[in-house]
Amino acid sequence: MVFDPGRLKFDDRGLVPVIAQEAETGEVLMLAWMNEEAVGRTLESGRVTYWSRSRGDFWVKGETSGHVQELVEMRVDCDRDCLLVLVRQVGPACHTNRRSCFYTAVRDGEDVEIMAPMV
Repeated sequence: MVFDPGRLKFDDRGLVPVIAQEAETGEVLMLAWMNEEAVGRTLESGRVTYWSRSRGDFWVKGETSGHVQELVEMRVDCDRDCLLVLVRQVGPACHTNRRSCFYTAVRDGEDVEIMAPMV
């Protein structure tokens, strides 16, 4: 069956959440959003393209920083309302210069930083 981005279940803003995961290691890198056009651009170019909710514009990951995400595979969840993109991440994924945006653990009721910024 041919994949049709229009069959995804977008929210009332026309967006679907996207989890980015490092293809080689399985490390969860970040959560962002795509609209239907961003899904198409990602599949067409092989460069992961998100929709920036704050800027209201497309955001090709790494376009300005060089920390690109090369698409390896895109997966759709069972409800068709969330995507998983398996990527080759170049450099840090997080704007804080960390490999992953998930660098804070909650341990015994405390926030614990478990990942330092990349040098």
